[in-house]
Amino acid sequence: MSAQKSSPTEKKQYLLDLRYIKMALIWAENSYCERRKVGALLVKDRMIISDGYNGTPAGFENICEDENNKTKPYVLHAEANAITKVARSNNSSEGATLYVTSSPCLECSKLIIQAGIKRVVFSDNYRLHDGINLLKKAGIEIIQVEKIDENESTK
Repeated sequence: MSAQKSSPTEKKQYLLDLRYIKMALIWAENSYCERRKVGALLVKDRMIISDGYNGTPAGFENICEDENNKTKPYVLHAEANAITKVARSNNSSEGATLYVTSSPCLECSKLIIQAGIKRVVFSDNYRLHDGINLLKKAGIEIIQVEKIDENESTK
């Protein structure tokens, strides 16, 4: 489902969605992964309550790919990092929106459902769609925003 922007309220939400996605794209730059950099923000009541990017668990070397350029099996996705980070805080992700630069995979979608996240906004499609299908089945609102146009927020 693409973002709609017909009423003033919908346009305001669309512009907020674009801004948070832009921030997630910037956050993705923190990733040490070479093949793909993904960023995520958890937002509740217009406050960022958590963030994450794909990478290795704490204490591991910051190398995401093996000698064959395959992603190591223990690399965490940006969504998982954001969700586990909020779990260690005093915040709750219940009713939050997850902004992520790539659509969630199946495993991250399970975490999203269990974390009580009610809305997912993303820009790029992940190669598999089973995660998005599961989120839709769970009744979670899914919004895909187009590639970010630098002048979009001023329109």
